[in-house]
Amino acid sequence: MNEMRLNDVEALTAAGTKDPAVAIVILNWNGKHFLQQFLPSVLATTYNNKRIIVADNASTDDSVSFLQQNFPSVEIIQNSSNEGFAKGYNTALKQVQSDYYVLLNSDVEVTPDWIEPIIELMKNDATIAVCQPKILSFANKNEFEYAGACGGWIDNLGYPFAVGRIFDAVEKDNGQYNAVRPCFWASGAAFFVKANVYHELNGLDDFLFAHQEEIDFCWRAQSAGYKIYVQPNSIVYHVGGGTLPTGNNRKVFLNFRNNLILLAKNLSFGNAVWKIPFRFLLDWLAAVMELLKGNGGYFIAVIKAHFHFISWRLFHKKRSVFTKINNRNLEGVYKGSIVWQYFIKKKSTFSEIVGNK
Repeated sequence: MNEMRLNDVEALTAAGTKDPAVAIVILNWNGKHFLQQFLPSVLATTYNNKRIIVADNASTDDSVSFLQQNFPSVEIIQNSSNEGFAKGYNTALKQVQSDYYVLLNSDVEVTPDWIEPIIELMKNDATIAVCQPKILSFANKNEFEYAGACGGWIDNLGYPFAVGRIFDAVEKDNGQYNAVRPCFWASGAAFFVKANVYHELNGLDDFLFAHQEEIDFCWRAQSAGYKIYVQPNSIVYHVGGGTLPTGNNRKVFLNFRNNLILLAKNLSFGNAVWKIPFRFLLDWLAAVMELLKGNGGYFIAVIKAHFHFISWRLFHKKRSVFTKINNRNLEGVYKGSIVWQYFIKKKSTFSEIVGNK
C-alpha cells in the first residue's frame, strides 16, 4: 500500500494546479521529539502541490508508530538500516517521483510560505539546480544558523563557510544579505533540488555518510554547468546538531575526512597535488592545538580521518561522473584563505572578508 502511494502519479499533478510537484522529504533517525515539535509547521506550508514524506532510517524509538497515529497524511518510507544522511536519502528518493525534492532536516521549523519564492526562482531559470532558504537559528531567531546561514561558500583551500557564518562566528541577521544570489553550496538542512538533476548526478555520495555531502553534490552540479542559489525571501529556523552535536568526535572525524574526499574528487589534478598535502599539514596543526588544550578525542578523530581518507583513495575511490573536471567560473569561491582572515587577521564577518557580493 505504501509503495502504491509513493508511485501515485496523480498525487504529483494535483488537479487544477500548474505548480510543479514538490516532495518534502524528512530523513529521520530516532527523532520522534523533533517530528512532534516541527512537523506541524511543515503541514501548515501554503504551497499546494506538495507531498510530505518521512524517510525513516531504521529508528529504534517509536517514530514510525507515532507518525502513523498522529500524522496519517504524512507518507512513510522505511529504510532497512541506518544508512546515514547520504545513502538514506538516496535510498528514499529512488522511490519518490516529483519535479523538485526538498531535503529537510527534522529539526527545522518552516514558515508558511517558504516554498513559493524558491520554486518561482528555480522554475524561471533552468540552470538553477539547487537552492536554499535563509536559515536562521531556532534558539535565536535574529541570528543566522551555523548550517548554511545565507548560502554556502568555500575558500581556495577547501574550507567551507557561509554568508553570515565564518567558522563558529555567527552574525545577526539585519537584512544585510537579503539579495538573491548564487553561492557554492546549499545547506542540507533545507536543500531544494530539481529531481532530474539529483538523479542525473547520481545523488549524494553514499560513502560520505553524513557531513559535507551536500557540498560535494553542489560542486559536482556546478562542474556539470548548473547553478546553486540562495533565496533569502524564504526563511526557516534550524535547531542544528540534532543527530551529532557540536564537539562530538564522530562529527569531527566525518568533517575532516569528508572535506579531504570532496577535494580529491572535485579538484583538478594540478590543484589537488599540492592543496591536499597542505591541508594535511593544517589539519595536523589544528589537531595538535586541540591536544595541547587537553582535547585528546579531537586529536584522535583527525588522525583517524586522515587514515580513512588514505584508505578511501586506495580502495574506495570511484571514477568521477565527469570526463573532465571543470573548476573554472565556479560561483561562491573565495580566492584567499578563510583561515588566515579569521585566525590571523581576526575578521569574523562575511562582508569584512569577501564583501557584500
